[in-house]
Amino acid sequence: MKIAAIQHDIIWEEPAATRERVTPMIAAAAAGGARIIALTEMYATGFSMRPEHIAEDEGGPNEQFLCEQAKTHDTCLIASIAQRGVDGRYRNNAVVANPDGSVHRYAKIHPFSYANEHEHYAAGDRHLTVDVDGLRVTVFVCYDLRFADEFWVRAADTDLYVVVANWPEARREHWRTLLRARAIENQAYVLGVNRVGSAQNLDYLGDSAVIDPLGRALVEASVVEAVVTAEVTAAIVGHTRSTLPFLVDRRSFLGGQHDTRPSRAY
Repeated sequence: MKIAAIQHDIIWEEPAATRERVTPMIAAAAAGGARIIALTEMYATGFSMRPEHIAEDEGGPNEQFLCEQAKTHDTCLIASIAQRGVDGRYRNNAVVANPDGSVHRYAKIHPFSYANEHEHYAAGDRHLTVDVDGLRVTVFVCYDLRFADEFWVRAADTDLYVVVANWPEARREHWRTLLRARAIENQAYVLGVNRVGSAQNLDYLGDSAVIDPLGRALVEASVVEAVVTAEVTAAIVGHTRSTLPFLVDRRSFLGGQHDTRPSRAY
C-alpha cells in the first residue's frame, strides 16, 4: 500500500485559508496512489491554546473537509482537529476519515503540559486502531510520541503507527530519534508528519518521514512544504517479527491509569 505524509504550513487560526492551501497537496498525494494520507496536528488552525476561538463541534467544517476529500479521492485522510465533544469539553482529536463516509476519532492521551495544553484540552483515555485495506493502523498525536508504553500496548495489533504533529525546531532531533525508536521497539512502520513554517515565535522544520520496522527511513522530507510517499505492507511487519521475534520477550506492562482498551474499526 502506498501512504503519504503532507508536510504543510498552517495559516494561523485561519482554517478556510489553510484548507484551501492543502487541497492541491491532497489531490497530488491521491493522484500518486496513496491509500492513506496524513496531515498535521491541528492541521487547519495551528497548535492554538484558544479552543474557545478555533475549536469546532465534532463533525464541523474541518472534519467535513477531510470527509469530502476522502470521498473525492477514494482514500483515507488522517489529521488532528481542535474539537468540542458532546460533553462540552475541548479535545485535540485525530480524525480518521474514510471514503465511505465513516469517521473515527482519537483524543490525544497526553496533552502537552509544557505549553499548558492540559489547561485547555481534555486528555483522551482510549487508543484507536483501524483497518485500512488490511493494514492495521494506530493513530497518535505529537507529544504522545514520547511515551513508549502507549505504543507498546498496541504493538501486537499494529502494522503502521501514524503520528501527526506540530513539533518545533528546538527539539528537532528528539522527533527524528523517537520516530525511529518507536519503529524499532515495535517492529512496525511509523509515519510521522510534522508542519513547516513559523507560528507564535516557534519555527517548524518538518522532517516528516516513513520509517520501516527495522528503523530505516523509507522517505524523509526536508524543511519545506512537500508530499512524501512510501510503500508499506503488513507482510513485511509479519516477516520482521517472525525472523526477529523480539516482541515475544517483552514482559507484560501495566501502563498509566487511562483505559487501554482499543476503539477498533475493522
